[in-house]
Amino acid sequence: MANYNVSGLETLAELARLSKESWYVYILKCADDTYYTGITSNINRRIKEHGTNKGAKYTKQRGPFRLVYKASFLNRSSASKEEYKIKSLSLKNKIKLIESSVLIS
Repeated sequence: MANYNVSGLETLAELARLSKESWYVYILKCADDTYYTGITSNINRRIKEHGTNKGAKYTKQRGPFRLVYKASFLNRSSASKEEYKIKSLSLKNKIKLIESSVLIS
């Protein structure tokens, strides 16, 4: 029996590895006391990109940054939905979310 999925493009081991990859929603506090919310599959790389002006347009000229919130999700879709919810929050509720979370970097 072949060790491939129906499409035959990826091995089952590769599919298992991909399913274990996490996506993150994160919030950065910028030097100007504003907040930036984003998603990524590699949080350390993404924060480094923000710090070297290769990140989002919003974060350029707003550094240095501090990671104040992150949450892990099983897939990009779930992370994107959470990002949308967070971006829809008022500043007051966004701060409550940040304060209620325990950030372990």
